[in-house]
Amino acid sequence: MSKQINKLFHAIILLGISFYMTACATTTNPGAVGISRQQFLMAPAANIETSAALGYAKFNNEAKANNRLVESGTEFNRLKNIERRLVQQTNVFRSDRSWQWELSLINSPEINAACLPGGKIIFYTGLINKLQLSDAEIAAVMGHEMAHALREHGRERVSMAMAQGMALNAAALNPYDTQLVDQVMHYALALPNSREAESEGDLMGLELMARAGYDPRAAISLHQKMSGKGGQPPEFLSDHPNWSTRVAEINNYMPVVMPLYEAARQNY
Repeated sequence: MSKQINKLFHAIILLGISFYMTACATTTNPGAVGISRQQFLMAPAANIETSAALGYAKFNNEAKANNRLVESGTEFNRLKNIERRLVQQTNVFRSDRSWQWELSLINSPEINAACLPGGKIIFYTGLINKLQLSDAEIAAVMGHEMAHALREHGRERVSMAMAQGMALNAAALNPYDTQLVDQVMHYALALPNSREAESEGDLMGLELMARAGYDPRAAISLHQKMSGKGGQPPEFLSDHPNWSTRVAEINNYMPVVMPLYEAARQNY
């Protein structure tokens, strides 16, 4: 009996290792900044994106019902123009996905922004107005959040939760399950990203904004403004409080992205 249990145990271990290896991949091309980390991606991408789309629609409906959804006007058009220029550069990191990028502007004093799986961008007016962001600084924020979606950090986190038994596998197979929808929204809007994911968001966002003709040095002034807010980072940067370390990493990549910006700025 013990031999049978032993064989079964080894079979389970081998199956687990095999599954882990097949679930590991990198979601994006490395780009000029060289992002190539292998990711654990157990959850199906299409399911996560469908759940995100459902959560995004619900979020917008609630914002509209509370008269907080801004759908037109100078501020909205300003963001749409920045979004358009950044989206045009996303093929640098991946050309395998044809997403319907969307943007929501929420009239709220919150200093926050996010991008859900599948390219659903959320911005709060408090972020723009309280920090008096320039177009380039907005591009730094937006590029960072778009990088999270391109890199599928949300899918990666759901996959890790599944592996750890924190999410039901049945829910992960059903994109319409409210548990998965709520989990995807929670990861995007409330739960901090890992420092590794934040670093990838910084660097990929830096390249996106440079290629879109926005001065990447604005990412530094953005973080300086953040650090001036009592040393407390906003929700979308809440797992990276060491501003000096973050700015130092961005500075290290300036020689990589500045030539991209100099080439792109002639087109705008």
